[in-house]
Amino acid sequence: MNVTVYLENDCPDFWVPTSGQCEKWLCCAAESSHLTDSCYVSIRVVGEAEAAELNRDYRGKEYAANVLSFRSDYPKSHAQHLNYAPLGDIVLCANIVASEANQQHKSMEVHWAHLVVHGFLHLRGFEHETEEQAVKMEILEIQALEKLGFPNPYLIG
Repeated sequence: MNVTVYLENDCPDFWVPTSGQCEKWLCCAAESSHLTDSCYVSIRVVGEAEAAELNRDYRGKEYAANVLSFRSDYPKSHAQHLNYAPLGDIVLCANIVASEANQQHKSMEVHWAHLVVHGFLHLRGFEHETEEQAVKMEILEIQALEKLGFPNPYLIG
């Protein structure tokens, strides 16, 4: 199993992880969520205006979100001809991620890793609309982050 990442950064003034870091984080998330097939994920780093526009247009929310996930609707019949499954896109708002990391007294790397893993789990179909869903998703996040040597994101900050 391998996770290939395409990283596009529209916010060069902010610290952003490399595609290699993201691939490492996503491989742990894939393992924690029992994904066995190789996959492809696009990660786009945007400013607050674009994050707010996407959140409004796709979720009906009038604010910029730290992370948004857009699952691929690529037909499985086509995906079988590829060496990987296109899972979808993760969009992260650089200034919100930086602000949250500062407010929560977390390193940028730790907070980015958490949000990238979180976004990936949404691509895998995990949600946190109910308490039961949230607990299940948080357990997977914690497992993936612990494998990477990062602390439980829900206990720091």
